[in-house]
Amino acid sequence: MSHFLIEITYKVPTEKLDEFVSLHRSFLQTGYDSGLLLYSGPQEPRVGGIILARAESKEVIIEFFSHDPYQKNKIAEYRLVEFNPVKFQPFLQEWIEGK
Repeated sequence: MSHFLIEITYKVPTEKLDEFVSLHRSFLQTGYDSGLLLYSGPQEPRVGGIILARAESKEVIIEFFSHDPYQKNKIAEYRLVEFNPVKFQPFLQEWIEGK
């Protein structure tokens, strides 16, 4: 199982972004439902967002986020950082292991 930090950077003013927030959050829910996402939220100040995810490969994450309304409407950029979680809180053990 591969783990990722996804940094989203907004390319438009927040007024334009607000049109898509509910669609984006509904899209993210599909990732939670499928077990891809651990948590997500906007940065402070609101210039983008951060998501922690896991998948079988980077390609799976890229494919998943290609359906994000932010990406489809070209209002955000995505940076994927793959990492290996070697230290974590015990309650995350099963999620880290992909169970």
